Amino acid sequence: MQHARNAGAARCVDHVMTQGPAPRPLSDDALSHLLGTQQFGTLATVKRSGHPHLTTMLYSWGPASRTVRFSTTADRVKVGHLRRDPRASLHVQGGDVWSFAVAEGEAEVSEPTTVPGDAVGRELLGMIPLAAKPDDEDAFLKQSVAERRVVIRLKVERLYGTALDING
Repeated sequence: MQHARNAGAARCVDHVMTQGPAPRPLSDDALSHLLGTQQFGTLATVKRSGHPHLTTMLYSWGPASRTVRFSTTADRVKVGHLRRDPRASLHVQGGDVWSFAVAEGEAEVSEPTTVPGDAVGRELLGMIPLAAKPDDEDAFLKQSVAERRVVIRLKVERLYGTALDING
């Protein structure tokens, strides 16, 4: 029974891929909009072996500076990867399984925030959407120091992605 279901799904996907419309590239504005409307994406960094390391991340998109910012802790594997090889990509899913955006570029990693309210701590605070701002900013800044938080700044050099217009 499972095989029959999988075969049916494969025929459906095969039909869409061979008979349906081709994916259309999204414009730079549409890609920027997609990055701005989503909050989570998959960050890819490069392991020593050359293989990708993938991790789901909450991010903040700055369209004017074309920078994606991530908050993480200084001891994470991805931080080590980026300090060794700054190349990274962020994949963001669109509103359906056929649409996506990818932001590629080189990332820089800040030093950890060390004093509540320092520049890195303020940057971390600024990355939080207004609706989610903490009631106690001082507690947030102290917690960021305790966690040794850093900011990863992905300077986007290339944006690409597609959408597939399918009815039904």
